[in-house]
Amino acid sequence: MKKQNKLSKGFVFKPYESLIQSPFEKLFEIFKELITHTSGDFDEAISWLRELDKEYELTTAEYTIDDFIEDLKEKGYIKEEIDPDGNGEGMAITAKTERAIRQQALEHIFGNIKRSGQGNHKSKSPGIGDEHTGDFRNYQFGDALDKVSMTESLRNAQINHGIDDFRLTEDDLVVEETMHKSQMSTVLMIDISHSMILYGEDRITPAKKVAMALAELITTRYPKDTLDIIVFGNDSWQIEIKDLPYLKVGPYHTNTVAGLQLAMDLLRRKRNTNKQIFMITDGKPSCLKLPDGQYYKDSNGLNPYITNKCYAMAGQARKLHIPITTFMIAQDSYLTQFVEEFTRANQGKAFYTGLKGLGEMIFEDYETNRKKRIKG
Repeated sequence: MKKQNKLSKGFVFKPYESLIQSPFEKLFEIFKELITHTSGDFDEAISWLRELDKEYELTTAEYTIDDFIEDLKEKGYIKEEIDPDGNGEGMAITAKTERAIRQQALEHIFGNIKRSGQGNHKSKSPGIGDEHTGDFRNYQFGDALDKVSMTESLRNAQINHGIDDFRLTEDDLVVEETMHKSQMSTVLMIDISHSMILYGEDRITPAKKVAMALAELITTRYPKDTLDIIVFGNDSWQIEIKDLPYLKVGPYHTNTVAGLQLAMDLLRRKRNTNKQIFMITDGKPSCLKLPDGQYYKDSNGLNPYITNKCYAMAGQARKLHIPITTFMIAQDSYLTQFVEEFTRANQGKAFYTGLKGLGEMIFEDYETNRKKRIKG
């Protein structure tokens, strides 16, 4: 008899082979990153791309930056647009590019998450819902008739009564368990005060990328969830998802109270039980709008008049069962004290983080919170 060779299991290592990309695809990856940093300014992004080309030889004689621009036009990624200042026509990105930027942000921050069924997160408890578990239980008074499993019920009747005396009684009926599909309404607050670009550190671009990735995640994977995005400086206002690539920091102080007020107003209108606020900020609250329309500002320190208003808003959100998760980019000790007190008033959560890993933390927290049933 011949001995049979047993195949051993293990890993096979081969030299890394990079994906084959066309010249357009290579440049488009870089262009999407640059257009995010330039807040949608096409001319500035192309200027940067030309500089990178000089340094790293991104193009060849057969395919130049000008060829790339022509391809962008033909593929519908850019369009001619009249300059609002009246200085002739220029180029602007299209909705197709805005979507491509969001998809890239999602892939870079959260990994390549594929679209799945609608509303596919479960809560921890079974009950009235529309996602089947495969488990059965006896019929109880009040169960909807469309939840009765006829196949299993007829099988029970045959076993209990036999073929000769076949009948279907209430004791034979079984119901298949279903799971609640929890839905989440989220408001993402982004600080656009001047400090988001101070000290030579660009903090607004990572915040934009997180917002774009979260928006793409929710609209593709959890379309029954809602996401509202607001920005806050001296005041606060809501922006659309399509506006994110163009978001810029302004010469503003930080009116955290105005942001929280708008966030809670938006969430009050939502029917979902599960509601939450994510706040990305790097600085202390330094501004309030007074009843007469004037602004009370203090950029020197944590003014009790301003911080107490923030604590009051945190407590109000808690009464409405709206947890607030603060992602604090700055890590100064006196700011940490404020965030701790703010978090205590809301009984929410706080993360003290740099820019690296911000997206992953927000994603993980979103996923965790989404699986909970927050009782109203």
